[in-house]
Amino acid sequence: MLCSLRIKNLALVEDLTLEFAPGFCVITGETGAGKSILIGALDLLLGQRAERTLIRSGTDACTVEAVFEVSALKKPLDLICEENGLEPCQDGQLLLKRSFSATGSNRQFVNGSPAALTALGQIGDLLVDIHGPHDHQSLFQRPRQLAFLDAFAGTQALREQFAELVAKRSAVIKQVGELFVDERTYQQRLDLLQHQVNEISAAKLQSGEEAELEQEYIRTSNAARLMELCQTAQNHLAEDEAGLIQQAGAIGRAMQELQRLDPAAGCLGSLHEQMVLAIRDFQADLGHYFDKLELDPARLALLEERLNLIKSLKRKYGGDIDYILQFADQAQNELTGLQNREADLAKLRDQRIAFEKQLVKLGAELTATRNKARTAFEKGVVTHLKELGFQQSLFAVSIQTEKSPDFESYTPKPSGLDEIEFQFAPNPGEPTKPLRSIASSGELARVMLALKSVLASVDDVPVLVFDEIDANVGGETTRRIAAQMRRLGERRQVICITHAAPIAAFGTQHYVVSKHSSLLRTTTSIQVVTKQDRVKELARMLGGESKASVQHAEA
Repeated sequence: MLCSLRIKNLALVEDLTLEFAPGFCVITGETGAGKSILIGALDLLLGQRAERTLIRSGTDACTVEAVFEVSALKKPLDLICEENGLEPCQDGQLLLKRSFSATGSNRQFVNGSPAALTALGQIGDLLVDIHGPHDHQSLFQRPRQLAFLDAFAGTQALREQFAELVAKRSAVIKQVGELFVDERTYQQRLDLLQHQVNEISAAKLQSGEEAELEQEYIRTSNAARLMELCQTAQNHLAEDEAGLIQQAGAIGRAMQELQRLDPAAGCLGSLHEQMVLAIRDFQADLGHYFDKLELDPARLALLEERLNLIKSLKRKYGGDIDYILQFADQAQNELTGLQNREADLAKLRDQRIAFEKQLVKLGAELTATRNKARTAFEKGVVTHLKELGFQQSLFAVSIQTEKSPDFESYTPKPSGLDEIEFQFAPNPGEPTKPLRSIASSGELARVMLALKSVLASVDDVPVLVFDEIDANVGGETTRRIAAQMRRLGERRQVICITHAAPIAAFGTQHYVVSKHSSLLRTTTSIQVVTKQDRVKELARMLGGESKASVQHAEA
């Protein structure tokens, strides 16, 4: 159950702490006093989107905190906490907190641990079921009706398995669509890829070869000039009188005489010897380089042709040689895939057929589970409808099933092979009709309450919140709705926002929301009322504080 709720700087609320009691709690107050703020605060705690416009004017941030008693739900809640890296519940209590600021920062905590909004949503599904004033209109929707029956029948695991199979089948169909193209397009793509792969393969490209080829091309195309330069250098090294080698010999004789006269100059002789050896090495290397040079027009033509081929492939496929080779690998993979298309299509068709057989089998299990639960579900709804004033009403669940679906034309829904339609006859002697044929919102509200009451006997959600379920309902019907919610409060904590005095009178605890203005600021507050204060509030709801209204309220 919800034990306490604190709201700070949310809409008209400045700072409010509210302690809740078990049973049937009613919340009343003038229109516009801020009753819906309590629902908004719970929505925020349970993972709904935070609107910055909700922050109280003049403040930078708002905060909502709540404490829940969760002893009965300790195991599933601890599992959610463990999966999300949150602290487990201590002493059977769950602590939730959420704050957000005008700058857009959004923070939420579970048992003091920072949490994701998805974690709050998971926890909220276990803790609270909120029914708004217009939710009964959702009963017109078949998926919503199916959700009610499935909640009662306990088909969640089967539905999840069925939905997973539907998703797998859809993925296979998508793959088939990607492989299956018209024959002309298929052949054109096949020819293009084959040409690309063959062209790049025939070129026998090597990573890094372009730079080497360009260097060799430059050397070969300038061979004559290079030979001329080498010959000039060799002439300067020649051993004639003007050659560098001959000059080095003369220098050597001078160094010998120098050392004879001054032995301390021996180091200069050593340096001379090193110089002569370096000149000899240079002369040898220059000769080897010259020997490799040759005027080869044929080699030059081959180099030019190879470089032109590489440039042509780069223009076609972009990038450098490494990129072209990568493109070829991708083209080859696609080509292999297209060449194996028939085998892949056959494999995918086999997978789809296998999934469809499983869908038929699992769908039949879902149908059988629903049919098995249908009678008890119908009986439970009728029982609660009687308590709500429909003494001789009829309620039935129509289940239409695709028993042998033709999957070529039939697309299964994630919910199964069944179509659900709630049938209802509020008055004796009338045939049942689809629930969407009912025009009275008061009748729909009672049907919704009956459904909620039935589900309360099979689910574990500890807190049920009804926001103005009495809208468009009056008279004896209002009293019956109140009595039903009070009975529901014996098994669950029921929180009801209402404008109807008969409903408020049935509450085991009564809260009044009021609005006050001071210093040009408006603030919403809430307090528990008992005895005469409660009589006074009921009298207000009945039309005023006249003696008749007070007597009616006391009654």
